[in-house]
Amino acid sequence: MRFIKVLAGTALTVATLVGGTAIAQKAQFVNILTGGQSGVYYPLGVALSQIYARDIPNVKATAQVTKASAENMNLLQAGRGELALALADSVSDAWNGNEEAGFTKKLDKLRGLSATYNNYIQIVANAESGVKTLEDLRGKRISVGAARSGTELNARAILKAAGMSYADFSKVEYLPFGESVELMKNRQLDATLQSAGLGVSSIRDLATSVRIVVVAIPAEVVEKVGDEAYQPAVIPAGTYAGQDVDMPTAAIPNFLVTHSDVSDDLAYAMTKALYDNLEALFSAHNAVKTMKLENAVNGMPVPVHPGAERYYREQGVIQ
Repeated sequence: MRFIKVLAGTALTVATLVGGTAIAQKAQFVNILTGGQSGVYYPLGVALSQIYARDIPNVKATAQVTKASAENMNLLQAGRGELALALADSVSDAWNGNEEAGFTKKLDKLRGLSATYNNYIQIVANAESGVKTLEDLRGKRISVGAARSGTELNARAILKAAGMSYADFSKVEYLPFGESVELMKNRQLDATLQSAGLGVSSIRDLATSVRIVVVAIPAEVVEKVGDEAYQPAVIPAGTYAGQDVDMPTAAIPNFLVTHSDVSDDLAYAMTKALYDNLEALFSAHNAVKTMKLENAVNGMPVPVHPGAERYYREQGVIQ
């Protein structure tokens, strides 16, 4: 994967106006840090990379597969990406240097670009396992997402609030969504916890292969997490094959995050292109259809990038 660098060659001094913003005619890389290919981050990142490559002059944009939220924050801090998707709690932990979450120091270069959509914590079990409730998970085999990923941090928080830890399971795997589903299909796991948008492809795939049970996360458990990023929510009936009733769970906002070394002009252009092309993003995944300009900075855990802030002031989102 190629990371940001200015292409070698003759530097052009002419500037091109993009929505009133001047971007020097020097080719730039915009590397968008996503997640696993079976989640929502990846198709959203691919759609964004296509929009940026088309609409921002002299930008070469790519979407990189990663371990998602936590890794994305570390890569941004190191300048190995220009934009990343991440869960609100992971962004907050990175900004505050929460060692328990895997951040040994404050990642002070992080800057916010936009809120996006909510992740829903989705615990799905093979119906043959007999799991119907959180308590039934004790002694079972579970995958909790890639180690130190946003999903895995969500798993720790929810299980702790439910009075459990990893020691309560007979086996714990730290695997991306797709690999977790394959092990469940092969009866090597009983359950998987996935933090993703509704209708995530990995769980849809699983539900077509085995009979599933979506496990409820009651509102009182969500409240015990003690983090305002976690809000009670519902996975609507029919989201997955075999899911016939609404199921309570927790929802957590996702954010697009950049860093302070990205120029104000580029951050402005990325924000403008994002909101000029919302319909294209909606086509990338249904989960993104809740994204709205008026919510762009709501709950942002880090300072908004000055370039993005300029766009939001022009649109009246920030007064």
